[in-house]
Amino acid sequence: MKTMNEDTQTTQQAGRYGKDFGGQYIPETLMTELEKITKAFNTLKDDPDFKAELNDLLINYANRPSLLYYAKNMTEDLGGAKIYLKREDLNHTGAHKINNVIGQALLAKHLGKKRLIAETGAGQHGVATATIAALMGFECEIFMGKEDTDRQKLNVYRMELLGAKVHPVTTGSMVLKDAVNATMQEWARRSDDTLYVLGSAVGPAPFPAMVKHFQSVISKESKKQVEAKEGRLPDMVVACVGGGSNAIGSFADYIDDPSVKLVGVEAAGKGVDTDRTAATIERGSVGIFHGMKSLFMQNSDGQIDPVYSISAGLDYPGVGPEHAALAQAGRAQYVGITDDEAVQAFEYIAKEEGIVAAIESCHAVAYVEKIAPKMSKDQIIVCTLSGRGDKDVASIAKYKGVDIDE
Repeated sequence: MKTMNEDTQTTQQAGRYGKDFGGQYIPETLMTELEKITKAFNTLKDDPDFKAELNDLLINYANRPSLLYYAKNMTEDLGGAKIYLKREDLNHTGAHKINNVIGQALLAKHLGKKRLIAETGAGQHGVATATIAALMGFECEIFMGKEDTDRQKLNVYRMELLGAKVHPVTTGSMVLKDAVNATMQEWARRSDDTLYVLGSAVGPAPFPAMVKHFQSVISKESKKQVEAKEGRLPDMVVACVGGGSNAIGSFADYIDDPSVKLVGVEAAGKGVDTDRTAATIERGSVGIFHGMKSLFMQNSDGQIDPVYSISAGLDYPGVGPEHAALAQAGRAQYVGITDDEAVQAFEYIAKEEGIVAAIESCHAVAYVEKIAPKMSKDQIIVCTLSGRGDKDVASIAKYKGVDIDE
């Protein structure tokens, strides 16, 4: 019998997940480029020299392996399962995004590209791309929704400081989906010397597979770390989901371990049942957007609906095709956490553990707060902190009605 990961491997060759998610729905002009990327990725991912170069940068530049931290105070306060935090916030640039960017930038180097372009929501992927572009000598341009450049000014300046040009996108709702559109258009216009470094496990094949491959370092490490500390696998792995790069990386090495429950936490915004939400798996339907078939927030005519979250990194109207397939197969569960719950978790983890975590990650923390007390003390949760929260302090203060001068 095939395992789910083996099934995924076969479907990945055709860029398909589950019954019918994934694929390549893109302009003909980009097909040749995608074929080149697919061929290079499939060759390089198993190449010993490429793996050695990637590993060296992950360890000596990105600061891996990231810590698996026992959250003693939270565990005792909540009074249920043991809580471990996978500390992606401690990576260089302060989030999980660097894992994937290093991999794709090395791929770009092997393809002879001179320029990296990327979309960004909260700015973490943009910062990671600008950072690696500076290190490796690439030109770099970042596309970011105007709504997000306004609420993440610190990250905009950080990207510019690193030598990147930041384009505020003023079309559509001026958020992450619009930044993806703008980056796709730019890539279609100029792909000969440019790689689109997609930050999430979305888009046309091979991007979902590629992002999963480079982000799977999270679960490869956490599995070894929890086994070393506890002598067994965790009972549950929890991670926040926007497009799904952090969650697919956190889940990857556990997919074939049915004893481990996988929980993706979506941004419910003002509530899953309101029109101010980004809970795609709970509310979305099957459609085609951004080069893939997956679940999207859309109206009856197939037009993409505006989505909302306090978190600039989670307000994406779709989800990666493998997450859609995992939900369909019942292998992973997806739950919504509201703005208010995430903000409460932002304050809670700061006061309990002395960690200022990204508001994206705090959606996962909020779910842990709910579920841990319902579990027994001999059970184990691994929750991924996808990033640090320096970027969110000013906006959370504003949300709470505190006036601070940025």
